[in-house]
Amino acid sequence: MNRILIANRGEIARRVIATARRMGIETVAVYSDADADSLHVREATASYALGGNTPAETYLRVDKLLAAAHATGADAVHPGYGFLSEDAGFAQAVIDAGLTWIGPPPEATRALGNKAHAKILAARHHVPCLPGYNGDDQSSERFAAEAEKVGYPVMVKAVAGGGGRGMRLVMNAGELRAALESARSEALSGFGNGDLLIERAVMTPRHVEIQVFADQHGHAVHLGERDCSVQRRHQKLIEETPSPAVTPELRERMGACAVALTLAAGYVGAGTVEFLLEGSEFLSAAGPSRGARAPSGGSAAGEAAKRGDFFLMEMNTRLQVEHTITEGCTGLDLVEWQIRVARGEPLPLTQEQIQFHGHAIEVRLCAEDENYVPHAGRIRHFAAPAATHFQSAALRFDGFIESGTDITPYYDALLGKLIVHQPTRAEAIAAMLTTLAQVEVLGLPTNRGFLMECLDDARFRNGDALISFLDQHADELRDRLHQKERTAHQRYALAVLYGRGTSALACAFAVPLRLRHRDETATFAVKVVADGIEVAGDNARHIRLAPLGDGAVRCSEGGVGAQIRAVGIPATDVPRRWHAQAGDVDWWFDDISFEPTADASNAQAATELKAPFNGRVVRIAAETGQKLRAGESAVVIESMKLEHNLAPRAAATVAEVLVAEGQQVTPGQVLLRFDVSTARADAPGDPA
Repeated sequence: MNRILIANRGEIARRVIATARRMGIETVAVYSDADADSLHVREATASYALGGNTPAETYLRVDKLLAAAHATGADAVHPGYGFLSEDAGFAQAVIDAGLTWIGPPPEATRALGNKAHAKILAARHHVPCLPGYNGDDQSSERFAAEAEKVGYPVMVKAVAGGGGRGMRLVMNAGELRAALESARSEALSGFGNGDLLIERAVMTPRHVEIQVFADQHGHAVHLGERDCSVQRRHQKLIEETPSPAVTPELRERMGACAVALTLAAGYVGAGTVEFLLEGSEFLSAAGPSRGARAPSGGSAAGEAAKRGDFFLMEMNTRLQVEHTITEGCTGLDLVEWQIRVARGEPLPLTQEQIQFHGHAIEVRLCAEDENYVPHAGRIRHFAAPAATHFQSAALRFDGFIESGTDITPYYDALLGKLIVHQPTRAEAIAAMLTTLAQVEVLGLPTNRGFLMECLDDARFRNGDALISFLDQHADELRDRLHQKERTAHQRYALAVLYGRGTSALACAFAVPLRLRHRDETATFAVKVVADGIEVAGDNARHIRLAPLGDGAVRCSEGGVGAQIRAVGIPATDVPRRWHAQAGDVDWWFDDISFEPTADASNAQAATELKAPFNGRVVRIAAETGQKLRAGESAVVIESMKLEHNLAPRAAATVAEVLVAEGQQVTPGQVLLRFDVSTARADAPGDPA
């Protein structure tokens, strides 16, 4: 193996390049038009343009990827994760082309990559599975009948793919048909396979997965568990190892089941067996050894923890996004293991030789706001604390962004992963909070602040965060985040406007300003003085300012100092919108000093439905003349690999549909127009 083509992009492509370079192996980066200037393209030994932008035009094109391997002299292919990483047909095509496939055999992928087939195989080898239905009859009527047998609530899942796509929780029979249609549409779009299964929903579970590895000589081991319970839309946000709920005895049993399934499928390479660990009764316990102590005594909690009810969800036949924390606690390079196993070498270690040390946490930094809405745009400033890239270290950043990176709507919202490794869980949480406070990403919304609220929440600190954590407590976390933003805005917004060293701002008289943060507008009278600004009014303020360059300013008020960094949107001499950061808080605000005091934005919002981000219209659920309730789905947009339902804020009648299915839309584009008065007259009881 001399040259590896990486059939992927972004941070995972960079991750593979880093290990290959250390092993003396050359690499080939493939790229879409949108990724032409990406870091992975610059870092690889060679590169190949796929042409096009969307995944269907680029990273999902087997013919283009094989042509790239042939043109660049690659003799092996690493699929990364996502895209074609779990596509048995792609694996077989690589092998048929005479190349080394760095992944499991195609037949193992077929056996395990399909959730329905994996459950059948697992049941034969005594791996616990939830009751459900995964048959060939995919009619809504059959699913309805089977759901009645299983009992509600049930979970609808796509049999192919992963990442939470094509997954819906159904609480009662009335919700089933719509959930089936939505999940099937998302699965077809994401995986090209709309087949579904249903299973009994576990309402208070943890998501605990086991990392497995197997070689071509019949050996398999597990590398411990990862707790991935903090997730939104069935997609993970925070992962940690060890799990605060897994005892050594439970780890041994789960590991044994994972290895049994791996061997039964004839698996080779890196894989992850994902389980639901049932019960909110599992208790957090920090101890000097890996894992939590078992609850003591004869309580129900203690007995449940000893029993350890766990059920197979699926097996991911690839390297996981969160493999990094396993590397942190084992000191191993899992990509190196993948390459060695693909070359026919035996596993480097036996189960008894694998050692675990300390506690590791990973967070996924995403281009999305605290409401999980993805955003495309340009990163106008990026900085992170010094970290070791793609190696086992106390602090690590696996990402692909830099100042000037354009985040497009074609791919998912992941910008990068921050990983910390510390002796204890408490130290790991503290280190991650400190690290996130030092990260600067300005120019588009991110979930940085929301991640910090999750980590700092007492329930997470105590190890009590289940899969339901964000469903139950996200609004509370958002409220805390918004209050911090409000406080930072009140203290520092004026420093952003006046602290950038622009001499034109100097004025002998107080200048009126109006600034808007979220839905709140504040009015100021500001006078420029020698060392900063003075703010007139009942609560007069004197703010000292010192420009630091690169959008940063040092301000002090009443002896208390702070450093603020900001970028203007658009990046002109006189921007009207700002994205600012002061320590662990970043916020957006608008200078509306030159706008009419009473503008028509609220009236327009009531009569128009606009696209909140770049995306593709996949379904129009409303038609002209239709009366919609507040919150009723009107248009479905796909962006960053996810479908988003858009709905009117108030009851309204559709007056005009301005887009078509399949159409690309941009932020602020009007999709529908409403006649609000008609709906209110017909349904006076509807919420406004």
